Parts: sequence; structure tokens; C-alpha cells
Amino acid sequence: MSTTIHIDLQSDTQTRPTEAMRQAMAAAPVGDEQRSEDPSVNALCQRVSKMLGKQAAIFLPSGTMCNMIAILVHCHAGDEIIAADVAHIISTEAAGAAALAGAQIRPLLSAAGIFTAQQIEQALRPVKRNVPPTRLVCVEQTVNRSGGNIWPLESLRDIANSARERGLALHMDGARLLNAVVASGTPASDYGQTMDSLWIDLSKGLGCPVGGVLAGSHEFIEQAWPWKHRLGGAMRQAGILAAAGLYALDHHVDRLAEDHANARAFAERVRKIPELDLENPRVETNMVFINVERTGLNASDISARLLNRGVRIGITNENCLRAVTHLDVDQGAVLAAADTLAEVLA
Repeated sequence: MSTTIHIDLQSDTQTRPTEAMRQAMAAAPVGDEQRSEDPSVNALCQRVSKMLGKQAAIFLPSGTMCNMIAILVHCHAGDEIIAADVAHIISTEAAGAAALAGAQIRPLLSAAGIFTAQQIEQALRPVKRNVPPTRLVCVEQTVNRSGGNIWPLESLRDIANSARERGLALHMDGARLLNAVVASGTPASDYGQTMDSLWIDLSKGLGCPVGGVLAGSHEFIEQAWPWKHRLGGAMRQAGILAAAGLYALDHHVDRLAEDHANARAFAERVRKIPELDLENPRVETNMVFINVERTGLNASDISARLLNRGVRIGITNENCLRAVTHLDVDQGAVLAAADTLAEVLA
């Protein structure tokens, strides 16, 4: 029974640095990042802040740390955060907002992870001594657990206007923000204008081994730095890692369109398998969610059968598989994975 993975669609976090990226990392000029003396880190932060339309940025080891530091800067203990019910900060960050910031998250029932300005207004609590003050609105771009759906710019502008009228801060979990940029044609800075803070992930579609870059105002980034130290995110010669991000921004952004096309091709092939249903029939970016309920098998059973044939697809719940395309899997491999899925169900 083979456990060698030939086609890995579990997540875009499974990407590996390309040989050219490795060469860029090896050649990177470096210095002490904690003292702002690393030229590669400085160049990456300057580039990302400009791209997102913000004054400054900070290089961090992970996207989860980007979210956590943003929450720690925006919120105090006892504050409340508004987010979609499927938000990553609720489902997949080990309750960091509660454990570290002492803030609670109020989930809004959402359509594919997207909520409205009216829902924010309805969620606001009255100002009372025994009521948690609402402090922050958090959105996720793209929405992971709803199939990589894109927040439309106009929807973001609507909620931003509503939130700011009520004195709330806005933060974007930008784990796949650049997928949204490429798929929609909307500049990253336009999305950035709607937020007080936001970040991009380097280790997903961009193919870097590690890291995220969090951006905001000068004041916000100054307040982020002490939290970077407290959480163990300050580094030394981090330019070796930052160089991967710079290389990716030069070479791996536009090619995200290939991942989106491959996801659509995979979805079309899966659509022809009678026992399966697509949970996101309109594939907007690089994710395909597959409902397996009508097969009579659960997602774990099917995943195990696929793995025996060298294909790995993620499990969302007992009735759902999630396939994510990325730069390490070309269209031939994606179609082969769909055919293997058909074979294990035959």
C-alpha cells in the first residue's frame, strides 16, 4: 500500500520553494531584523505596504500571528470582535483572540462568509456597564471555508463606512488576498483602503516556505512591534526568508490565475461524477469543495482511498472534501486527481 503523495491538493500551504526562489534566498543580503538592519526584510515591508496602500508593514512568521497581533493592537481585554461564522479566527486559530487578547468574537450568520453593513448595525450592543464594547470588524479575503469566495469591493466599502461611523476598527485576514486581486482585477490597494489593517500570506499561493506581512498606519505598526517580540516573532537575519517573498511578488502573483483555471477544470471533471455534488458550484479562485454524502462513504474513507493511490485531498467534515490548487500541481495533475476520485468511487 503506497503512501507516496504524487498529487497534493490538500492545501496551497503544501507548496515548496522553487529552485529559483531558493537561489534568491541563498543570495539575499541580510542584517539584524530586530534592529531594522536587514535590507531584504526592509525591502519586503516597503513593497507590501505600498502595494496595500498603507504607511508601513511588519514581517511576521505566520498569518495567524498577523491576525493575532492585529487583534492585540486593536482590542483590549473584554472587547468584542465581529466576524463571519466561518471565519478563520474562529475555527482555526486555537481561540487566540480569547486566550491572548481577552477578546470575544461575535459570529455573524453569513452567506459564503460575507456579511452586510446592516448585520454589523444589528450586532452592535448597547453601551452599558455590563456589556462588552464592540471594537473590531474582521473580514477574510478570500473566504476559506466557503470555497475561496471573494468579498466584492463594494461590499467592503459598505461595511467600512458603517463601521467607521460607529468608531469601529476594521481588519482583513488576507491569507488569500492576492488570489482575490488576480481573480477580480481589483488592485490590492483598493481593498486596503477599506481596512485599518490587513496582511498578505507568503506561504500559500505565493509558494514561500514561511511568513506573512501585516500592514497599517505608522502608529499601528509601532504598536505591533512590541507584540511581535512578546509572541516570539522577532527574528535576526530574516532576509533569507524575506527574499523568498520578494521573489514571489515578482514571479508568482500573476500565475495565480493558473491555479484558478485549474480549480475550475477540476470542478468540471468532478461535476461529471454522478455521486458527487459541488458545494461551491461557482469556483471563484483556487478551492473546490466536494460533498460526498450521496456516495454512501464519508470523506475520511474516500480520502484514505485516494491517498493509497498517491492523491491527497483535504477533509473539511465527514461529508466534504476540499481540493486546493497551487503552483506545485499543473492542470494534468489536477485532472488526473479528478479521474482518480472517479475511480475510487466506481
